[in-house]
Amino acid sequence: MIQLDRRLERWVVQHRTDWLDPVFRGLTYAATQGLLWLLLALVLAYVWRRPSVFLYVVLADAVADVTSTALRAAIPRQRPPLRYPEPAPLVHVPASHSFPSGHSATSFACAAMLASFRPRLAPSLLLLAAAVAYSRVYVGVHYPLDVLGGAVLGVAVAAALRITIPRLPAAVRRRSGRAPRAD
Repeated sequence: MIQLDRRLERWVVQHRTDWLDPVFRGLTYAATQGLLWLLLALVLAYVWRRPSVFLYVVLADAVADVTSTALRAAIPRQRPPLRYPEPAPLVHVPASHSFPSGHSATSFACAAMLASFRPRLAPSLLLLAAAVAYSRVYVGVHYPLDVLGGAVLGVAVAAALRITIPRLPAAVRRRSGRAPRAD
């Protein structure tokens, strides 16, 4: 499985197309720290008149980022450019380990969280998240299994938050004796 993962990564970076380079570089930069998703969530929260949408996405982004960072620290998988110096990566190579991809984790966590508010947008949101994840392989800083692991982590984070958070207002209401403000 690892050999197939490495061969697939090599095939992708060795078959880059000049006109696609700025597209995938742009996706990688735009999604750094979940910025693309936070801006999208801010706009959608405003349009939908639901400020909680932004807060849910911020929380999903933060939890996915912290979790993926902790996992990368614990799982010593070398990034592709350290194993294969050519062709050169199209972006700066992070100093952290490779598995799981933080960009993929935050993108899928945020996309899944947004999709939970508007399920009919799920295909578009998940397609954008998949494009961000693929960009990490294309630019040469992750293996396909890294982005797959990040995607699974991100969806799991969003699902766990959607299950857990609706229960929090009820706990607050029981403690304070008041009903929480409906959003």
